[in-house]
Amino acid sequence: MNKTSEQALQVLQSVFGYQSFRSSQQAIIDTLLAGGDALVLMPTGGGKSLCFQIPALLREGVGIVVSPLIALMQDQVVALQQLGVKAAALNSSMDVTQARQIEAQLLAGEIDLLYVAPERLMSSGFQDLLRQIRIALFAIDEAHCVSQWGHDFRPEYIQLSALHEQFPEIPRVALTATADEPTRKEIVQRLGLEQAQQFISGFDRPNIRYRVAANSSSTRQQLLRFIKLDYPDQAGIVYCLSRRRVDETAAWLQQQDIKALPYHAGLSKQERAANQERFLREDGVVMVATIAFGMGIDKPDVRYVVHLNLPKSLEAYYQETGRAGRDGEPAEALLFYGLQDVVTLRQFVVNSDADEAHKRIESQKLERMLGYCELTTCRRQALLAYFSDPMDEPCGNCDTCLNPPETWDATVAAQKALSCVYRTGQRFGVTYLVDVLLGKLNERIQSFGHDQISTFGVGDELNATQWKGLYRQLIAQGLLQVDQQGHGGLRLSETCRAILKGEQSLFLRKEQKAERKAAKKRKSSFAGAKGELWEALRKKRLELAEEQGVPPYVIFHDSTLLSMMEYHPENRQQMARISGIGERKLESYAEAFLQVLAEHPAGTTKASQQSDTVAESIELFRSGLNIEEIARQRELKATTIYSHLADGIEKDKIALNDVVELDEKEISRIQDMLLDLGEGQRLKPVFDALDGRVDYGVLRCIHASLE
Repeated sequence: MNKTSEQALQVLQSVFGYQSFRSSQQAIIDTLLAGGDALVLMPTGGGKSLCFQIPALLREGVGIVVSPLIALMQDQVVALQQLGVKAAALNSSMDVTQARQIEAQLLAGEIDLLYVAPERLMSSGFQDLLRQIRIALFAIDEAHCVSQWGHDFRPEYIQLSALHEQFPEIPRVALTATADEPTRKEIVQRLGLEQAQQFISGFDRPNIRYRVAANSSSTRQQLLRFIKLDYPDQAGIVYCLSRRRVDETAAWLQQQDIKALPYHAGLSKQERAANQERFLREDGVVMVATIAFGMGIDKPDVRYVVHLNLPKSLEAYYQETGRAGRDGEPAEALLFYGLQDVVTLRQFVVNSDADEAHKRIESQKLERMLGYCELTTCRRQALLAYFSDPMDEPCGNCDTCLNPPETWDATVAAQKALSCVYRTGQRFGVTYLVDVLLGKLNERIQSFGHDQISTFGVGDELNATQWKGLYRQLIAQGLLQVDQQGHGGLRLSETCRAILKGEQSLFLRKEQKAERKAAKKRKSSFAGAKGELWEALRKKRLELAEEQGVPPYVIFHDSTLLSMMEYHPENRQQMARISGIGERKLESYAEAFLQVLAEHPAGTTKASQQSDTVAESIELFRSGLNIEEIARQRELKATTIYSHLADGIEKDKIALNDVVELDEKEISRIQDMLLDLGEGQRLKPVFDALDGRVDYGVLRCIHASLE
C-alpha cells in the first residue's frame, strides 16, 4: 500500500469510523488523489460519498460538490460536521449575510468541502471566486441529472461541461446510483469524461425484497396490513401517481392511527418543508408522496417503499425503491399496478412537449416496466439485466422466487380476447370488452350492436377480474397496444397474428392474491430486556439530536445502535471498535451511550468477554477483511476465526454464503452428509469422505448453518 493509500485508510478509520474500504472505493480514491478523473456508478448505500469526501480532505484546497437539491446538501453538511469535517453549503435558502460569511471562510481556506447547486457554480460571480482559491476536486453528485433521456433531467447540469475547460488541472468525479448504459454514455459525452476511469460497482441491493401485486378493490387494506403487521412504527414511503391520491391515502392512513404525511408540488413550500422535516427527524413516519419527493433524502432507516401506481420506467422504479434500506438492513419494495396506470402514463407521454423520438423512448420504457410486473421469473435478475448487470442465479428474495407463480395455457382465452378487440373496432377499453365477453346486455353495447357479434357472451370460463388480468398480460406481452391518443382503447399489434391463427400457444401467469411472506427478521424489533435496551438507546439518540437540531440518524445509524446491543461495549476502547464511530463521535457521544449500556447489563463477565472476541472477528469480516487478514490482524489462528464466524452463522449474524465460497449444490451435499452423522458426531468422517478437499473450518461453518 502506497503512502496516499495509507493516508486514505487512516482518514476512513479515524474520521468516519470504518475499518476498511468496500468495493472499488480505494481505487476511486487513489485515482482522484493522483489527479485523475472518474465516473462512479455505485448502488445507493454503497458509500459513494466517501469516494470524494476522503480525497477532498487529503488533497490541498477545498472539494467543490455539485448537488441538485438543498435538502441533499444540508443533510450531507450536517453529517460531515458531526464528524468534525469543515463542511458548508451555499444555496438559495441562505440570506446575503450567511452567504458572504461562507465566501469569506472559503477565501481564508477554512472549508474542506463546499456543496453548491449547478446554477450557482456556473454563475460568473462564483467562477470569479473559484479562481481565487485552491480547489481539491470537483464532485458532480447525482450525475444522471445530465441525461436528457433520464427521469431526473436538470437542464443546468449540462453547463457543467465547462468545468474541464476552465479548470483543466482539477480532477473531476461524476457519481450516480441510477444510470443504464445509454445514460452512462451520455454522462461521459456531456461532461467531457472520455478520459476518465469508469468504476461500475453493480446495481444489486440484496437487502431489498421486491414484490408486485395487481391493483384491486382490496389494495388499501393490503397496504394497511403491510404497514401495521410487517412494519409497525417503521419509516416508509408510499408513492402515488396523482396529488389527489396522495392526499386521500395520507388522510385514510391517519384515520387508521398511522403517522402519515402528504408531500406533492400542490402543497405550499412551507408545508412540504415541515412534512419532510418530520419524516427525517421523527421515528415511524410514513411519507405519502408523488415522485416530487425523494431525491436527496439520505434517511438510512426507511424500511419500505410502496408504489400504489405503476412507475413510468425501470430507472424511476429502481431509484425510488432504492430509498429503502440504505443502512443495509432488510427492507422491502412493494408495487401495486393496474391497466389504468398504463392509460394514465401513456397520456402523460402523448400530451408532453417532448419530440417524437423522446416520446417513443418513453413509451418503450413504460412497456419494459409493465413487462417487469408480469414476470414469472426472478424479478431481481430482470431488473439487473436491464442495467446490463447480469445475475447468474435467481435471488431468492423476491415474490417470484419465494412464491413461484403458476402458469396456464391461455391460448384459447387470448384468442377470444383478441378477437373481441378486433370485432368491436379496436377502439374500446378493457371494461367494455370484458362486458362483451361476459354477455352483459346494456344500453351502450346494444347501441353499438355488439350484442350481435360472435364474441358476445363467449367468455364464461373466466370472471371479470380474470379477464381484466388477461388483457393486462396481453398488453405486457406486446400483443395489444393502448391507443396513443390516450383514450384507453386497445388495438391489435402485429405480433398477435400467430396467436389468433392458432400457430403459437400462449402460457400466462395465473391471477393470484398477493401473499404476505414474512420478510427477513428485522433486528429493529425486540422484546423483553433487549427491547428495553433498544428503546433506551433510541431515546438517548433522540435527546442528543434534539439538543443539536439534527435528525437522529446523523448522530448514529440504526445499524450502529444494533452493533452496540450486539457487542455491548463497556468502555471507550471497546466502543471505538464499532463500525461507524470515528474519533469525533467517540469523543462526543461515547460516555452518554456507555451509560445507557451500563444500565442494561449484558450478562456475566466471562460470557461478555467471549462475546466480545467473537463479535470483533465478525465485525472485521463484515468490514471486508477475509479470514487470513483477520487472523493476521488479531494474531489468532485461522481455525479460531472460522470458529468465530461459525458462531456468527449459527446466531444469524452473518450469512453462510458470505463465508463459504462453494456453490449451492456442493453446500447442500455437505449439509446432507452432516445431517446423516447425527447429533454429537465429529466432522472427521465428512472431511475424509471429501478427501480433505474442504477445510475443517469451512465444514464447521456449514455445520453451524444447520443449528
